Amino acid sequence: RYLDLRKPQMQHNILIRHKAVKLVRDYFDALGFLEIETPMLGKSTPEGARDYLVPSRVNPGKFYALPQSPQILKQICMIAGFDKYFQVVKCFRDEDLRTDRQPEFTQIDVEMSFIEQEDIFAVIEGLMKEMWKKILNKDIKTPFKKLIYQEAMDKYGSDKPDLRFGLELVDVTDAVKKSSFEVFTKIIKEKGKVKCINAKKCANFSRNDLDELIEFVKIYDAKGMAWMKVAEKGLESNIVKYFDEKVQKELIKAADAKKDDLLLFVADHKHHIVDIALGHLRNELARRLKLADDKEHNFVWITDFPLVEFDEDEQRHVAVHHPFTSPKDEDIKLLDSDVEKVRAKAYDITLNGIEIGGGSIRIYKPELQKKMFKILGISDKEAEKKFGFLINAFKYGAPPHGGIALGMDRIAAMLTGNTSIREVIAFPKTKNAEDLMMETPSEVDEKQLKEINIKLDLVKKK
Repeated sequence: RYLDLRKPQMQHNILIRHKAVKLVRDYFDALGFLEIETPMLGKSTPEGARDYLVPSRVNPGKFYALPQSPQILKQICMIAGFDKYFQVVKCFRDEDLRTDRQPEFTQIDVEMSFIEQEDIFAVIEGLMKEMWKKILNKDIKTPFKKLIYQEAMDKYGSDKPDLRFGLELVDVTDAVKKSSFEVFTKIIKEKGKVKCINAKKCANFSRNDLDELIEFVKIYDAKGMAWMKVAEKGLESNIVKYFDEKVQKELIKAADAKKDDLLLFVADHKHHIVDIALGHLRNELARRLKLADDKEHNFVWITDFPLVEFDEDEQRHVAVHHPFTSPKDEDIKLLDSDVEKVRAKAYDITLNGIEIGGGSIRIYKPELQKKMFKILGISDKEAEKKFGFLINAFKYGAPPHGGIALGMDRIAAMLTGNTSIREVIAFPKTKNAEDLMMETPSEVDEKQLKEINIKLDLVKKK
């Protein structure tokens, strides 16, 4: 790795990252924020990814957890009267890795008191504008575009849509329900839906191209993909015989299709499968057709996320963001009657189809926080065990507050034109969470294990 870091491109990447971090500190300092360090050795509160655990030598059988984020502690800072906090901080999550994910990563963590969502948007847009201007000499237009979560899923099949190109998803359920194509009509009778993407001027795709795309959507749980090419006299496909002339005309109108266009369909009785499969197909088509301009920087705020979703494995509701996210005021009345319709005061910031940050306005009233724990199936005893210090702090008065965490690694990757965050981290881990240079993780000797009261019996048996 140290030889790799000698390359001019790697030296450039690390230099750009340094400048970005310095700019972050100067920007928040100028706005009156304090950088407050929070502990690395904290408490395990497993509500997101798996924790990295650290055994305590002086407290046998007990463990610290490395922070997944300083979430609870930055809320404590607000209660303590530090009303403008930020931190450039290491966080740790034990999860499967990919190009934009590492076991240890860096956040730009921000929290403010007595603010609304729009205040956070203004502060972060100012940071992005200054960063892009001073580092890339590019002017970014503010305010950024805003999309509510449901609109993003309906139109783009993603909560982090890339808006540098079109290929919007079109609901054609009404147009095809009068066809005799049973694959579609059976799903529609089961209250499912049919959506399509109109790939403009792509009727020249070969059968091999289409077969590849069929297999591609199956990765995302779609059972298959239908297709139709738009010709001079109507639609052409191996299934077009099931669609009479009137249905074809309705379909062409709904998809705004023209000659030489290609219509790609996914249908399922589970609506989210349709959206997600087509959302990934949309990105794949853009990649193949080279539709995205690498020089364009398209920032978008995604708002109004669902507060909770039902976890089939655990058979309970789980927080979409985290348990301290406030519901929208007008939806609080639905907490007891229809919790899955409750929208959160939560937001993500995305850039060219990549999420670079997320945050929320927090719950600050003890009774509402208690209700949220109940909805998530967290008992009073469990809540006290996991979050007792925060709940107790609320008793002394908490201001309305909210914040955001930005991914420093992802931002640095975007600034340097990289798709992988490994290119902007001096010593990254592999996809197996290993450091090949230092040869970690590594075994330790019996004496060290004995000092921290740990036995490896299970590992040895395996």
